Amino acid sequence: MATDLDHTFSTSKPIDESWAAITDLERLVPCVEGGTVLEEIDPKSVKAEIKVKMGAMGLTFTGTVEIIEQDDAAHRAVMVVKSREKGGQGHANADVTFSLHDGGGSIHTHAQITGKAASMGEGAITGVLDALIKDFTGKLTNM
Repeated sequence: MATDLDHTFSTSKPIDESWAAITDLERLVPCVEGGTVLEEIDPKSVKAEIKVKMGAMGLTFTGTVEIIEQDDAAHRAVMVVKSREKGGQGHANADVTFSLHDGGGSIHTHAQITGKAASMGEGAITGVLDALIKDFTGKLTNM
């Protein structure tokens, strides 16, 4: 199952300060509820884990988060998340594009979900992802 989500956020922080937070994966990943950095692979890639609650079901995904495109002048970054469900057959992968401007920015997420999480249905998955990203943007404005 695949889904696309678009979110915007506002911040009073200077654009360069927000940009530094977004491109620092060790600071960024814990802003996702349930997200933890397990190991830095290099400055643009980390091994991470996220624990997600979907209804009565709790799932843990482990994998990598990598910055594959970074345009410092345009304040635009593309990250790839590749993860596998712990103890299961499913995965949760995503391409996430950040675009910043003075006063805020936007996040476009293209996610592909399989396994137990996908069995919950598109509406449930979209709802969980939407809530995670909204929570994340709230934390991002305070980074």
